[in-house]
Amino acid sequence: MSITKITRWATLGLAASAAVAFSIQAVAADGIDLKGKTVEWVIPFSESGGSAKWSHFYAPLLSEALPGKPTVVVKFMPGAGSTKGANWFQKRKYKNGTTIFGSSGSTQFPYLLGDPRVKYEYKDWNVVMASGTGGVAYLPPDLAKKFDGDADDLKDINFIYGSQGATRLDLVPLLAWEMLGLKVEPVFGIKGRGDGRLMFERGEANIDYQTSSSYLKGVAPLVKEGKAVPMMSWGSLDADGNIVRDPTFPDMPTFKEVCDATAGCETKGEQWEAWKAFFIAGFPAQKMVFLPQGAPAEAIATYTKAFQAVHARSDFAEISAVRLGKYPQMTGDMATGALNSATNVPAEAKAFVLNWLKERYGVTLK
Repeated sequence: MSITKITRWATLGLAASAAVAFSIQAVAADGIDLKGKTVEWVIPFSESGGSAKWSHFYAPLLSEALPGKPTVVVKFMPGAGSTKGANWFQKRKYKNGTTIFGSSGSTQFPYLLGDPRVKYEYKDWNVVMASGTGGVAYLPPDLAKKFDGDADDLKDINFIYGSQGATRLDLVPLLAWEMLGLKVEPVFGIKGRGDGRLMFERGEANIDYQTSSSYLKGVAPLVKEGKAVPMMSWGSLDADGNIVRDPTFPDMPTFKEVCDATAGCETKGEQWEAWKAFFIAGFPAQKMVFLPQGAPAEAIATYTKAFQAVHARSDFAEISAVRLGKYPQMTGDMATGALNSATNVPAEAKAFVLNWLKERYGVTLK
C-alpha cells in the first residue's frame, strides 16, 4: 500500500468532526442491554502510561452512555511490549459485550513489522472507536539551553532514554533523534512510557518523549516547575497529508521544522518517508477500542452509538482537550479508515525500518 493512500485514510479522520454521524441502518436498532453487568476494558500496558490515562478518561463516560449503564473497569495486562495482552484478546470470542480491548501504537508496530511474538490479527477484531494523539520530546533545563530550534549544539551530548523497545512506538522518537544526529542510548525494557518519565525525573535519563495525554498530565507540571523543557512535537497531519504543528501544542516546533533547521537532517528521501509512514501508523490513529471476534452487528452498533453519545456531550471538547489534547475521536467509517492507516505501511518503509533495526540495535524479526 502506498503512503499516499495511507495518508488519505489518516487525514480523513483529521478532517472529520468528533461527533460525525455514523449510519447504522444495516444493524439492529435495539442493540444490547448491559444493565447490571461489568465491562472489562483490557489495556495491554502498565498503569503509568498514556493508554491508562486515555482509558480512565473514557471509562466513566462510556459507562453513562451504554444502555443499562454498566460499570466499566479498566484492567491492565502489561507484558512483551503489549503483545501479551493482544495475544490474550485474540483468543477471546464474543459472549455478551462485556469485554473490550484498547490497542495502541506499540501494539500496532510489532504487527506491522512481523514480530514473531505477534499471534493477533487486527482483521479479526471489531473497531468501535479510534483516538488520534500526538507526542512531545523534552529535555532537562541545562541541556535545553543548547537547543535553539536546531539540534546542532546537542550532537556532542550522550543521551540516555528509557524505552519500551525499538519495535514499539518508541521507534518514532528513536529514528527521529538519529536523523537529527543525536547520540541517544536507549535503556530497553521499561513497561510503559510513564516509567520513562520517572527515569527522567530521577535523573536516570536526560531525554524523553510522551504521548500527548501523558505529557499534559505528567510532564506539563514539570515544565511549570522548571524541571523540563519541551523540545518539539512530532506534529500533526493536515487535510493534504502534510506535517503541520500539533493543534494541542501550536507554539511548539514540529520534528519536521527541527529537522529542516538541523545540519545533515533531511525531510525527503528514504529515511524521511520511512519515519513519516510509521508516524502516520502510530499517531493519527494511536489508540483504538475493539470488540472481540464474533461480535454481532447489534453489539458493534451499541458501542458505536455509546461513543458517539460521549463525543456529542456539550462538555466533551473542553474536558477532552485538557485530558487527551485536541485530536479526532472517531467512530464508524472514520474509525475503520483509521484502523486501516494504523495497520498498513508501504513495503519500502517496512524494509527500511527492518534493516535499520538490524543494523542499529541488532534486532532481527522473522
